[in-house]
Amino acid sequence: MKISTNFFISSKALRIRNLLYLIYFLYLPLLSAATPPDAPSVIVIQNATILTVSHGTIEHGSILIKDGKIAEVGQTVNAPKDAQVINAAGQFVIPGIIDCHSHIAAESINEGSISVSSIVNMAEILNPDDIDIYRDLAGGVTSANILHGSANSIGGQTLVIKLRWGQAAAKLPFEGALPGIKFALGENVKRSNFSIPGQPKRYPATRMGVEETIRGAFIEARDYRKAWEDYYKRSAAGEKNLIAPRRDLRLEPLVEVLEGKRYVHSHCYREDEILMLLRVAKEFGFKVRTFQHVLEGYKVADELAAAGVGASTFSDWWAYKVEAYDAIPYNAALMTRRGVVVSINSDSAEEATHLNQEAAKSMKFGGLSHDEALKMVTLNPAIQLGIDKRVGTIDVGKDADLAIYNHDPLSAYAVVQKAIIDGRVYFDRQRDIAERSEREKEKKALIDKLKKSAEKKPEDKKPEAAAPSGQKPAEKKPEVKKPEEKKPEEKPKPPQSSEVGATAADVRSGGAL
Repeated sequence: MKISTNFFISSKALRIRNLLYLIYFLYLPLLSAATPPDAPSVIVIQNATILTVSHGTIEHGSILIKDGKIAEVGQTVNAPKDAQVINAAGQFVIPGIIDCHSHIAAESINEGSISVSSIVNMAEILNPDDIDIYRDLAGGVTSANILHGSANSIGGQTLVIKLRWGQAAAKLPFEGALPGIKFALGENVKRSNFSIPGQPKRYPATRMGVEETIRGAFIEARDYRKAWEDYYKRSAAGEKNLIAPRRDLRLEPLVEVLEGKRYVHSHCYREDEILMLLRVAKEFGFKVRTFQHVLEGYKVADELAAAGVGASTFSDWWAYKVEAYDAIPYNAALMTRRGVVVSINSDSAEEATHLNQEAAKSMKFGGLSHDEALKMVTLNPAIQLGIDKRVGTIDVGKDADLAIYNHDPLSAYAVVQKAIIDGRVYFDRQRDIAERSEREKEKKALIDKLKKSAEKKPEDKKPEAAAPSGQKPAEKKPEVKKPEEKKPEEKPKPPQSSEVGATAADVRSGGAL
């Protein structure tokens, strides 16, 4: 039986594929840094300018770290003789930057097929090998809120991670941080920016439809919770032969929202949709933890402050879409002045590498102080994520999550020298630079090996079988070409559904902004 070779991959192709994998996985910048050494039990950072965020600046100060926690902070600390010393003379130490809106370390972002996709969970698709983890570490980021995309009125479940580069996916989540869920409002949800040819538009298609989708989901969640409460009450009373309600994985995260066990982080732009979600939240008795982007937040800053809602925004992005036309670079400062807890986020792996500079823009646009600007990427996002008892300031007892800069971190010239998480150095700029030449050699060797393997080798021709004695070798008959048969002209076929939906699939995966 003849077997088609289309079903198999040749050994040569396998070798080439494996070498490509080697180049991708081995030649990530500083892969040796991807397996950090065991953290010493005691570290002391000396001679630094320490920006504590909580209690001012300490010149020529030291930080003592024991077992991943900050043990002492001051101009002098009692460090044991065996402590590892980091000499930070002329350098600045701040709490590790916290990004309240990130999509790094995720294999996928949007489950855009339905408008309420609360069943999906970002924790299940974490990718610890995402190089953006390392790059953001190099920008001083130590924690990030990993969000689902914004294609849904109620999107997927979210989580906070620490950027522990080189650790397994199970080691990334921030222990004890309350989980969240992504909501979204406006253009991305009602699909006004694209459509799929030949398919009906997904509901909702208007802003009022978005509101009713969220309201309808919480009515279901409220009834679902009541059904379980009744079941437990009757069971506790000793009633026999009870049948438990059927579990609904879509509604369980929303019940957690109603019970204050899961934070709501909502994508938004316009003042009308911001007020709409505040009304729905009040109706069902839950709180919105943060409005994300919230570019018209300055228009409703008093309402945000009264509701105790955090605002996680961009520094100066505007006019990149219709919803952003009324965005202004003074947004963060104006909301801050009205009593809103404001953070500056990235929504971009590249933007996250310089969030310190993004925060500094609020000093120019709005006149915030140095300390107020620094809080926007340290303490404020920690408050918004409910992790401020662990991170966000340099205080005794908190996690030793720190970033060391060569200049004032709000300077355009500031470059991260070290990023420390739980008392372990996960990024070291000097080590990074020292190992680059070795990585280049390794890259070249792998590429040379790939090229050599891919060279086409001449196939060995088998000798023709000898003719029996006394017989002449059989002469090859000339091939007779058969006349080509004329085929009837085919009419052009309509495009197939797979062809029509090809570009739509790309659009469907979007919606992060």
